[in-house]
Amino acid sequence: MLVVQKYGGTSVGDLDRIQNVANKVAKTADEGNDVVVIVSAMSGETNKLIDYACHFSKRPPQRELDLLVSSGERVTSALLSIALQEMGYKAIAMTGRQAGIKTDSNHTKARISSINPIPMQKEIKKGKIIVVAGFQGINENGDVTTLGRGGSDLTAVAIAGALKADVCEIYTDVDGIYTTDPRIEPKAKRLDKISYDEMLELASMGAKVMQSRSVELAKKLNVDILVKSSFKDEDNNGTLITKEENVMEKVLVSGIALDKNQVRVTIFGLKDKPGINAELFNKLANKNINIDMIIQNVGYDNKANVTFTVPGTELEFTKEVMKDFENRSDEITYDENIAKVSIVGVGMKSHSGVASKAFDTMAKENINIQMISTSEIKISMVVNEKYGELAVRTLHETYGLDK
Repeated sequence: MLVVQKYGGTSVGDLDRIQNVANKVAKTADEGNDVVVIVSAMSGETNKLIDYACHFSKRPPQRELDLLVSSGERVTSALLSIALQEMGYKAIAMTGRQAGIKTDSNHTKARISSINPIPMQKEIKKGKIIVVAGFQGINENGDVTTLGRGGSDLTAVAIAGALKADVCEIYTDVDGIYTTDPRIEPKAKRLDKISYDEMLELASMGAKVMQSRSVELAKKLNVDILVKSSFKDEDNNGTLITKEENVMEKVLVSGIALDKNQVRVTIFGLKDKPGINAELFNKLANKNINIDMIIQNVGYDNKANVTFTVPGTELEFTKEVMKDFENRSDEITYDENIAKVSIVGVGMKSHSGVASKAFDTMAKENINIQMISTSEIKISMVVNEKYGELAVRTLHETYGLDK
């Protein structure tokens, strides 16, 4: 078997943990598998490097920032390769460039455009364990790029797809995907399997175990992902993220997600004319700002109120875009005290009453719903941030996820 394994920042957080990872990788190789390992930077390292850059500039040039922060993963890959070689295994560390990862030129959140698997395949044929620095690649100019938050997961899935690996194992500090965040609801249960679409919704709605772009790519490349704990050896079956037809039991609701990193933007009295929304959201898209919920209310005197949500991390970029609309509207407000609560499950496709049940639960807890959006397997609600965790716990109980 060809096994791709990814280890996150907490899994390689110090030298002892890197040695622990080396032991796990060696065990996988001893079982007769070819192994490709993708590593993140040691926990805290990327933030430290960003702080260094911000010492000199409030807005560091993104090209130089990519070159700087990508070094964290290279350090880990070299250390793990050294540890494996010292244990008697043939291992080689590779940067994103050496692993053949090409991206676009969108610095700090680049997208992978292609992977040339030949350099890695050559080393696998030599019987070597490959240790790839995650989170990075190079663009057409040969500049180092990084893939944004969760980029090492993306690297792992893309490499698994390019090499046609049998499985992509994501090792993290939790032992799988839970019905909700166990830190919010201790009664949360670990799922044995979850479909790509359900995981995609949970990831995009705030569940932090997997990054949504990674799940999207796994679905596209048909890569099975197994999420496991890097700190457990016994009872470490993890959660398999796979095709919907492989998930036999289509439960009504699989999980509840909470996202506090949201800002509600409202433009009051925007001149209501054809093309105004196209202009607004095109300008936001050109800044790579991810829009989620959108509501428009028709007002008076050919004016409308437009409300939408953006990630809190993209608020400053959003404000820059909004400057173009200040003279064409009455007022623009930004509400950072919100949270988005989402209910996800493929079983919703064939069951009615899921939404009304959620709304009844919110009403009983006296939680006001400010915005609502739905898909065939998801219902999202924006509430005041102080009620976010209460909403998660009550909905978790309402749909019997603690059973």
